[in-house]
Amino acid sequence: MMEIVKTEIPGVVILEPRVFGDSRGYFMETWSQRDFDAAVRPVRFVQDNESRSHYGVLRGLHFQKGEHVQSKLVRVLKGTVLDVAVDIRRGSPTFGKHVAVELSGENKRQLFIPRGFAHGFAVLSEEAVFLYKCDRFYAPEAEGAIAWNDPALGIDWQLPPQDISLSAKDTAHLPLSRAEGLFDYSIDYYAL
Repeated sequence: MMEIVKTEIPGVVILEPRVFGDSRGYFMETWSQRDFDAAVRPVRFVQDNESRSHYGVLRGLHFQKGEHVQSKLVRVLKGTVLDVAVDIRRGSPTFGKHVAVELSGENKRQLFIPRGFAHGFAVLSEEAVFLYKCDRFYAPEAEGAIAWNDPALGIDWQLPPQDISLSAKDTAHLPLSRAEGLFDYSIDYYAL
């Protein structure tokens, strides 16, 4: 069983696995449907993704709109990232607030990002291999995003500005105040 660490935003949780190590290496359970459903919330993941990025790469802040809204469970296999979840549910008491967590191959932490949040990460190590589970399939027509550098969000990405490397798409997103496709706090997106 993993330890579940609550964050300042309800529903966004850190999972800390029990790691069993000896002279041969280590073993840990990275996922248990039964334990996760009981400790966090019932969820059924349908797609696993992996990315490799070099130092300074910043990906985000992304989300899937409408009926394609996703929860994600993210972790780092190699390297270190700063992982960020932003509440984009209008009417939420934590709307526009974020949780930032360092995930690494060393600390083996995972972050659960519920539906209704934008997600991004910045690579702090020379290289990072990033893994994530999604509970809805990716739909390119439902892509949504907010500006990674929106001053209203106040995110410290822990990188010097000159070291940040973005995709062309990630340079052009609108700030949260002007973004489209945001969520409504009064809707249960898990009931969709």
